[in-house]
Amino acid sequence: MAEGTVLTPTEYIQHHLTFLAKPVREGGGFWVVHWDTVVMTLIIGVAVFGFLWLVTRKATAGVPSKRQAFVELCIGFVNAQVKDIYHGESKMIGPIALTTFVLVLFMNAMDFLPVDIMSWLYEHVFRQRTFRGVPTADANTTFALALSVFAMMIFYSIKIKGLGGWLHELVSAPFGLKPLWLAPILVVFNLLFQAVEYVSKPLSHSLRLYGNMYAGEIIFILLGMWAATGVAGIVLGSVLSLGWSIFHILIVVLQAYIFMMLTIVYIAMAHEHH
Repeated sequence: MAEGTVLTPTEYIQHHLTFLAKPVREGGGFWVVHWDTVVMTLIIGVAVFGFLWLVTRKATAGVPSKRQAFVELCIGFVNAQVKDIYHGESKMIGPIALTTFVLVLFMNAMDFLPVDIMSWLYEHVFRQRTFRGVPTADANTTFALALSVFAMMIFYSIKIKGLGGWLHELVSAPFGLKPLWLAPILVVFNLLFQAVEYVSKPLSHSLRLYGNMYAGEIIFILLGMWAATGVAGIVLGSVLSLGWSIFHILIVVLQAYIFMMLTIVYIAMAHEHH
């Protein structure tokens, strides 16, 4: 925006909620890439997992450093949750859960950065008038994560039960196939219930995280609008923003924890036989 331009409340909100979106092809079309989401996700991923890699690379068997102790605490916490839910044998479930928790946690934590200061940096330093810095406030991110978990759930179902066993479960659960004369009708109802279950999992998994982070972002933006009402508004907005930030810490951590737990639960359910 130009220097000295005064935005209306609607323009202010729209400015902060507009993605850096570019169509995949010049003529436009259905597929649009939110480059701010892609860039921030890559930066967060490289920074966080690069840090974990450096710490584990320098890990020692003796007295751990503070960084090593912190990483070991996180790994131990995640492993404990996995053992409580997942009772099978797999070396992949723990790393999947840890990756999910850490990535979602730090993507959520981007919501703590002051919206107006970050908006000024995006526009005047990086020359991007529209840029959103919270990847999980984008439904594309949460759906991509949820669909990745959904794909792993299908993979483990087929791996454990075999393709034939998985297909048999689709047509036989939850009502069974007896009596045989009623089997065709039961198959239809079984498939219907299975479809509802399979569709609801990625939907609820993704929309829960997206809804909470989007609402948190909206509240920070609304509190930031108090600054335009004068000195009293700046003071009141700052106090309210501080209070909401403290409460939002719980939301950020809790949503990352819930997303991780649902990931473990869905993969564990894939190992169950009906």
